[in-house]
Amino acid sequence: MTEPLLRRGLLAAPLLLPLLPNPALAQRPREAAPAAAPAAPPLAAPGSPWRGVNMAQVESHPFGGPDARLSMRRAAASGADSVAIVPFLWQSGSASPDVSLGSDMSAEQLKAGIEQARELGLRVLVKPHLWVQGGQPGQILLPNAEAWRRWFTSYTAALLQVARVAQEARAEALCIGSGLSRSLARAEWRGVIGPARSAFQGKLIQVVDSTEMADQVQHWDQLDAIGLKLYPALGRDDGPEEWSPVLRREADRIDRLAARWRRRVWVAEVGLRSAAGAAARPWEVVEDRRTQPDPRVQAEVLARWLHALDRPSVEAVLIWRWFTDPLRGGPQDSDFTVQNKLAEGVMLGAWAR
Repeated sequence: MTEPLLRRGLLAAPLLLPLLPNPALAQRPREAAPAAAPAAPPLAAPGSPWRGVNMAQVESHPFGGPDARLSMRRAAASGADSVAIVPFLWQSGSASPDVSLGSDMSAEQLKAGIEQARELGLRVLVKPHLWVQGGQPGQILLPNAEAWRRWFTSYTAALLQVARVAQEARAEALCIGSGLSRSLARAEWRGVIGPARSAFQGKLIQVVDSTEMADQVQHWDQLDAIGLKLYPALGRDDGPEEWSPVLRREADRIDRLAARWRRRVWVAEVGLRSAAGAAARPWEVVEDRRTQPDPRVQAEVLARWLHALDRPSVEAVLIWRWFTDPLRGGPQDSDFTVQNKLAEGVMLGAWAR
C-alpha cells in the first residue's frame, strides 16, 4: 500500500486531538436543437490544484453561523484549500419534467457559506445536486422529447438561480449537473451551458458518476473541466493488493480523458464509508447496509486514492464528505464523513504544506 502517505497521515492524527469533540458532550443531530455555447479555452498550463472536501449543511448548523465557520477552519487545518458547497434542486419523481430549487439551503445560506469559505482563504465550487423524490438522479427517465425539453427548461431556470448567487458571492467554480446519467448524451446540455456562462463568470464543470460514463458526454469541449465521481469496487477490506489494479485503471482512464478532450479532470467526489465491507462497495450509504465502524479501511483507501490522483491530469480532488457540524464523525461513525477520524489525519499528511 502507499505506506509513507498512510504513515504520515496516521502520525498526523494525534495533532488533531485538540480539535476532536468530547464524545460525552457531542450530541449529533440526525439529519428544438439548442444553440451551441462558446467553447472553453484550450488546456492551459497547470495551475494550483484544488484539494478539499464536499461540505454539506446540517440544518442546526447553517452556513453563516459560528459552527459552520469552525468546521471550515478545521477542514483547512487538515490540509483542505477548497470546498464544494452542495445545495439541492428538487424533482417530484423520476418521470416529472419539472425541477425547482430545494428547501434544504436558502439563497442567503448559500451566499453566506461561499463568503465564509472565501474569508478563510478557501476556494469554492458550488455543486448543486438534484433530489428526486422516491428515486435517484441517475434514474430520471422522461417519456418523450417534449418532456425532456420541459425538463431542461425548468432545470436550467433552477440552476441559474444558484449560478447568480454563486456569481454574487464570487465562487470560483460552478457545476451545471451532477450524476443525471440518463441525460448525459442529450444535445440539450449545450443549451444549458450558454445561459450558465452568461450568469456565472468562473469555471464551469459537469460531474458524471464514473470514468466510463464520461465517454457518453460529447460536450466536454464546451466546459472548463471534466468532472467525475470515483466509487469503483476495490475488493476486500484487508486486500490492498486487489485495490491497486483498480486505482491504476481509473488513473489511466483519467489521463486518456484529459488527453482526448484537452481538459483537466476534477475528481468532484471520492471516498467511502468508515465501515466494514466498504472497500467492496464504496458507493454504499448507511441506509443500504448497517455494519460495524472501521475507520482504518477508510483511511487506508483514501491514502491510496490521494496518491494515485496526484498527477498532472487531475486539477481537483474533493473528498466526500464534511459537515457544517464540527462534531460530526468520530471513531464510532460508519458514514462517509472523514471528520474526527483517521482519514482526517491522512488528509493532513497528504496535503498540509
